[in-house]
Amino acid sequence: MSTTATAPVPGGPQGKPEKAKEPAQGMSAKPVTWKLPVTLAVLAVVAFIFFGLLGPQSTAKFGVSSGGDFFQLPAIEVPAFLSGIVLSLVLLGLAGYALVLKVKQNRRPPRWLPVVFTVVFVVAFLIWVVGGARTPSISLAGLIAGSVTLAVPIVFGSLSGVLCERAGVVNIAIEGQLLGGAFTAAIVASVTDNPYLGLLAAAVAGALVSMVLAVFSIKYVVNQIIVGVVLNVLVSGLTGFLFSTVMQANKEMFNSPGRLPIIEIPVLSSIPVLGPILFKQSVVGYLMYVAVIVVWIGLFKTKWGLRVRSVGEHPQAADTLGIKVNATRFWNVTLGGAVAGIGGSFFTLVAIDSFTKEISGGRGFIALAAMILGRWNPIGAFFAALLFGFADNLQSIVTIIGTPVPSQFMAMLPYLVTVFAVAGLVGRSRGPAASGIPYVKG
Repeated sequence: MSTTATAPVPGGPQGKPEKAKEPAQGMSAKPVTWKLPVTLAVLAVVAFIFFGLLGPQSTAKFGVSSGGDFFQLPAIEVPAFLSGIVLSLVLLGLAGYALVLKVKQNRRPPRWLPVVFTVVFVVAFLIWVVGGARTPSISLAGLIAGSVTLAVPIVFGSLSGVLCERAGVVNIAIEGQLLGGAFTAAIVASVTDNPYLGLLAAAVAGALVSMVLAVFSIKYVVNQIIVGVVLNVLVSGLTGFLFSTVMQANKEMFNSPGRLPIIEIPVLSSIPVLGPILFKQSVVGYLMYVAVIVVWIGLFKTKWGLRVRSVGEHPQAADTLGIKVNATRFWNVTLGGAVAGIGGSFFTLVAIDSFTKEISGGRGFIALAAMILGRWNPIGAFFAALLFGFADNLQSIVTIIGTPVPSQFMAMLPYLVTVFAVAGLVGRSRGPAASGIPYVKG
């Protein structure tokens, strides 16, 4: 009869494992920064001064239904000054709660707090802007539907970033992928007189741009940030040159792609507010919803997603389990580029029916911000992209209704939202551990 010796477990004098010491009650294991509480406090004070004390005395009117809705809902009318005071006090209360948690208990604010703060701040800002306009009335349904539409390329770009960074590759080239997809969609759809072929070609163009990123950053171990920046400049210069020399020379042949039709689902598209958002979209708009769901399920509910995330977190461990780390990264980067290319086709096949220089307008970088704000999660990135789309659409609408806010400030609004969201509201977040770190086997 054989006996098996058991090695003593490190720990106490009898070999029993010691329990990990828990941090003292009310204290976090790691120090909490002042960034989020201070940012919330500053924004709350600004809101109290401008939205509250200096708020307009008129009534802001928000239309809910449009003429073609299945049933009509009454417009929402709110007193701008009183609403500004109440909402700014709510913001001050939330910011004060975050400061108390930091000072008294050294705790981070709960995750719901910055989300609720953002929603309340946006509502207060919207009431302030509309209430102070020459025509203090706005279509809420149109504002939301337009925001979702403008967020489409940002959503695709952020999904591209999620796919790449979850596998361990930083994709700074999203701007170039969007621009390449827009250009290719326009020229292929123009030549073939088929916008659907242009959509397919946009995905191929985005994938080709990503393959260049993958080859240099994975095979030749070039710095991923540098490769991404160079690709953005390269695609921008190349598409600009071809636009000037080819497209403008024969616009009818090379820059008349037509538009993808808007597909309305009967009855459902007539539901107030939700109908135009969910059931009255182009093919690219419907693909956006499908892509978000598929990427989320793929990353978090499948064996493929587990392997991808393991490659992005600990490539050495993944390699020992037989996962081909660099091959997984290569194909994930390529897939991310194809997704971004589809987003680029939105500019030339949905928004307008032609290509112009720099048509992407920096939305690839906003997509990166949406990815970070969404904490490298497809659903989180989707809602973050909606925030930026809302800011983009709002600056167009409030200019039309005659807001007292300077037009230059409103034009900066999407980018200001990007800076504040990532710098202040995102809080402490950690991307995949191996993101940006090349893996050399051996």
